[in-house]
Amino acid sequence: MTIREELEWTEHLCLSERAQFSDATRGRPRPEEAQENDVRTCYQRDSDRILHSKSFRRLMHKTQVFLQPEGDHYRTRMTHTLEVARIARTITRALRLNEDLAEAIAFGHDLGHTPFGHAGEVALTEVMGEPFRHNEQSLRVVDVLEKDGQGLNLTYEVRMGILGHSSHSRMPETLEGQIVRKSDQIAYINHDIDDAMRAGILTNDDIPREISDVLGETHRERINTLVTDMIFHSRGTGELGMTPEIEQTMQALRQFMFERVYKNPVAKGEESKARRILQELYTYYIAHPEALPQDFQPQLTFEGLPRVVCDYIAGMTDKYAMYKYDELFIPTGWQVRG
Repeated sequence: MTIREELEWTEHLCLSERAQFSDATRGRPRPEEAQENDVRTCYQRDSDRILHSKSFRRLMHKTQVFLQPEGDHYRTRMTHTLEVARIARTITRALRLNEDLAEAIAFGHDLGHTPFGHAGEVALTEVMGEPFRHNEQSLRVVDVLEKDGQGLNLTYEVRMGILGHSSHSRMPETLEGQIVRKSDQIAYINHDIDDAMRAGILTNDDIPREISDVLGETHRERINTLVTDMIFHSRGTGELGMTPEIEQTMQALRQFMFERVYKNPVAKGEESKARRILQELYTYYIAHPEALPQDFQPQLTFEGLPRVVCDYIAGMTDKYAMYKYDELFIPTGWQVRG
């Protein structure tokens, strides 16, 4: 047996019968030949492909909630992704499910996020005249846009986990994908509290007592409560989920965050500017397609100009979007030499 086959055999020995086994994948869009010296399962390979992609590296310069925060400790899409991956791996390990699959889905779930967070999604929705959904764009990134249009050729289970991580109409088919979906919520609600406190928008005393009494007083306590409750409830009932009290309290905390942080004028004060930057970039590139980077030019022949411009802008980091805006619309200083 190859090392990969040994690992697949070990999965059958150690994992729950409800796990998604690597040797039972529904495959990739383009079949690939097995390698004689292969040491990775298909889901390990997918994690590596995402981790080494350009789209993944750009996450470090994409906004989570606060636009252009001054400080080194605010979350970005990159740190959020890593937190989701760790929470998902903790839960899947305890439930004897496939950690590698959960990690791959977590690594890829936010690749399609725009610059400036959800403000960027709103901006592209407005200019495209149809909803821009980051989960659909994440799938497009791994299927089409990465590797100069070749895509990463990921497995079906990873691709559908990415698509379903935030969709209201599509739930991931695997338990691992469903865990990433819940881990995403656990991660962003709690680290956004941490960032809001750092920004002076919230204090611990602002969190309603009926929430703190159930979930805990601190960042560590809240995550521990949510993760352990999901593990023990799922193990005890055989159904993936949380106890009703914890689930309801988590949703109450999420609603509190929408009211106090996600719609807060301090946190969201610059969003109108961010939307305008992306909308003006979109208008410019629609009028000047020749200004698109060379690696986007071939897409114009089969994708259509609006889709290609949307892909280009959606892939920008916050800093790069502002750089391009300055380059295109802000006069540069010049000096007359006598």
